[in-house]
Amino acid sequence: MNVLIVEDETRIAAFVERGLRAEGFTVTTANDGSTGFALACNEQVDLVILDLKLPELSGEQVLARLRERRADVPVIVLTAKDAIDDRVRNLNAGADDYLTKPFSFAELLARVHARLRARDQSASAALQLSGVTLDLHRRTVTVEDRRIELTAREFALLETFMRHPGQVLSQVQLMDRVWGYDFEPGSNVVEVYVGYLRRKVGKHRIETVRGAGYRFVP
Repeated sequence: MNVLIVEDETRIAAFVERGLRAEGFTVTTANDGSTGFALACNEQVDLVILDLKLPELSGEQVLARLRERRADVPVIVLTAKDAIDDRVRNLNAGADDYLTKPFSFAELLARVHARLRARDQSASAALQLSGVTLDLHRRTVTVEDRRIELTAREFALLETFMRHPGQVLSQVQLMDRVWGYDFEPGSNVVEVYVGYLRRKVGKHRIETVRGAGYRFVP
């Protein structure tokens, strides 16, 4: 799971990042509102932890703009503003949760898990296409009733293909949706992982469109 922390206090951002990484999350941080908004628009971000007092764009502005672009991504506001009016205004503006500083990391972690559970429960439990079934809750894959093992990155790549059946996805699109910012420019990582995936789910299911990218054959 990918968590974005938008927080301009370096000490707090580092504290939360260390804790979440220790729990197995992939974490990205931004220390201003403009950068935070740009990163939050990436579909691979699963949850946003958002401060309100930020340079460039305030947390309230980030939240309002994000809700216009991505209505589904959970947002937990983490702020020193503890007035009831602030809490009510931001929850009404689309925040999923509101936690005030100082805070307990254990409580923040519990709220992160709760928000992600709620999001997963509202999403489809499985994707089925061309003899392939992805169970999104159990993170399992079967091909023609045969269980196969995928790495987390292979699973994310296959999920991306199956959510866009028949659509040509370029290497740039796949890097953005599966690897986010965690890749080297000019890398052939997409080609390599498509090869891994073809060996496991069948070469005929993932087609190369020369000069354009790849598509999952429905």
